[in-house]
Amino acid sequence: MRIYIGNLNYRLRTEELKEVFLAHGEVIGAKIVRDPETKRSKGFGFVEMANDDDGNKAIEALNGTELSGRKMIVTMAKPREFNNSSENPAQD
Repeated sequence: MRIYIGNLNYRLRTEELKEVFLAHGEVIGAKIVRDPETKRSKGFGFVEMANDDDGNKAIEALNGTELSGRKMIVTMAKPREFNNSSENPAQD
């Protein structure tokens, strides 16, 4: 299950985010989204949990909790939407 985490502290590291979710199950991967030019955090990220049960438990347990001084928004990630057909890698 892919989980969206918003309202992250801009100084939070990916490993710190991953550690928070490990308490709720197996984490396949974690990523904090960064601006490609400045390399600064955009304040949100994603965590991939091994299964839906652990993902749902993590969402329920962590949504609205504080991490590094900010209350996280934790929800199931929505599929990525593309603005136009040239951005959609599935189309040829």
